[in-house]
Amino acid sequence: MTRSARRTHRTLKVAGAGAAALLALSACSSSDDSSTKADSSASASSSAKLSGTVTVFAAASLKESFTTLGKEFEKEHPGTKVTFSFGGSDSLAASITGGAPADVFASASPKTMAIVTDAGDASGTPATFVRNQLEIATLPGNPDKVSSLEDLTKSGLKVVLCDKEVPCGAAAQKALDAGKLKLTPVSYEQDVKSALTKVELKEADAAVVYKTDVKAAGDKVEGVEFPESANAVNDYPIVRLKDTKNAEAAKAFIALVRSAEGQKVLTEAGFLKP
Repeated sequence: MTRSARRTHRTLKVAGAGAAALLALSACSSSDDSSTKADSSASASSSAKLSGTVTVFAAASLKESFTTLGKEFEKEHPGTKVTFSFGGSDSLAASITGGAPADVFASASPKTMAIVTDAGDASGTPATFVRNQLEIATLPGNPDKVSSLEDLTKSGLKVVLCDKEVPCGAAAQKALDAGKLKLTPVSYEQDVKSALTKVELKEADAAVVYKTDVKAAGDKVEGVEFPESANAVNDYPIVRLKDTKNAEAAKAFIALVRSAEGQKVLTEAGFLKP
């Protein structure tokens, strides 16, 4: 073979290798594009699955935080709607076991959650997502100079507690027992918001509620911390319910509550991390 022929042969080999490389790159690019499109399609399809209403039964003390998270959930998942039923955890649990339609239950104590799990109405194991601590709510300016839990036992002071069956009432009793104190309230209320309202309306001088409720009330009340509350911190569990009509959306709402975004909303409201 002449020198010229050899040179031509080498040129053709290089050109052929270059063409093969270009074809390989083109195939990879096409494959990557298809993969990206498939991923996008899968993501869009997954997002599209979330629609309809999510009904959440939640402890009264979660009202402000969960209302905020419900709006955020609807914003993130167009086509969904979150409806809430807030109240005493014991009465909510009784409603669920009695057949009330709901997708998610968030309780203010493991004891009230157990009413639902023991009845077989929960899907999976409840997870603690926050904790809450008690505080005394007094009239603005604290005119009765309440500075301790013991001060609530003073004669003539109108004090309100949550019912002992409600988590905030059970916690208050635990705190009183820790301080070896006896207190006879002017009334027992069915949930923490009802107890707080008595003070806000000046129908009571003080109430034992959660720190989160005092914070949510703003300048309508004044909060007084007391050391016995450390003995009565409540864990808040959440669970998807077995008879949910919207399982995927229910799981997604619980995921939001437990996410960094959800935890930020809850801790800003005064809840403690689990």
